[in-house]
Amino acid sequence: MDLTRSDGHQIVSRRLTKGVQTEAVRLVLTTDKAMAEVARDLGINYKTLGAWVRKEREQKTLDALPGALSEHERLELKRLRKEVAGLKVEREILRKAAAYFAKETTR
Repeated sequence: MDLTRSDGHQIVSRRLTKGVQTEAVRLVLTTDKAMAEVARDLGINYKTLGAWVRKEREQKTLDALPGALSEHERLELKRLRKEVAGLKVEREILRKAAAYFAKETTR
């Protein structure tokens, strides 16, 4: 989607790949280049790059904690918690259905 600003410059909306994001963050964290310079070189918004770098630093901090879960383990835990919540709902429905049918057979 292309938009035009009031000064005549075009604004281009594009989706950046995970690879571009990873490489941009790596450049900021492992080189002497300033974040603004990396953002300008790659054509990425400075604030977007800043958010990516902040997220990566927070992730590294979490990973450094003793007993911390890896990214894969956190995703698995999230999936399992969602599954457990669904199973609890199903169990409650079955419990109510069993009570209903037990009541019906005693009449």
